[in-house]
Amino acid sequence: MERPERQKTKEQQTAVRLARPEDIDAWMELVDRVKADFPGLETEAALAEHRATVLRFIGKASAACAAGEGRILGALLFSKEDGMLCFLAVDPASRRQHIARRLVDFMLARMDAGSTVTVTTYREGDPRGAAARAFYRSVGFSEGKLGEEFGCPVQEFTLKGKAAGQR
Repeated sequence: MERPERQKTKEQQTAVRLARPEDIDAWMELVDRVKADFPGLETEAALAEHRATVLRFIGKASAACAAGEGRILGALLFSKEDGMLCFLAVDPASRRQHIARRLVDFMLARMDAGSTVTVTTYREGDPRGAAARAFYRSVGFSEGKLGEEFGCPVQEFTLKGKAAGQR
């Protein structure tokens, strides 16, 4: 008797991998869907600059994506040299599927062991940052110093010594 083939879950169908130059249009389609959540992506010039930045990061093997359903469902830029998570976005229709966690794990596996990783997000009290703040706490980041980016009040979050796949 043949066993029926199991249907793959959406999570199993989503491949987390290094982004490639040919991913740029799909990456920017994702950015277009989430740009309201990110200060500094309000204008066409800013979007063009982001595109150029993504291509630079791709060239340095510092851009990761979650690809599935024929598109980019999540995107992450990181700097190994600076110990920074520079950009993380997940398509609103694909949230709550562990894509962000898988992208962060992918990044951490590429960082030096024992590295400290920082990221900035909206400050406490700004509703645009509630989900991001909760997510970063859930993966072990701690709240740090306050600052400003693109004219927006932000807070740094830090993950100490958790790189190289340790969590």
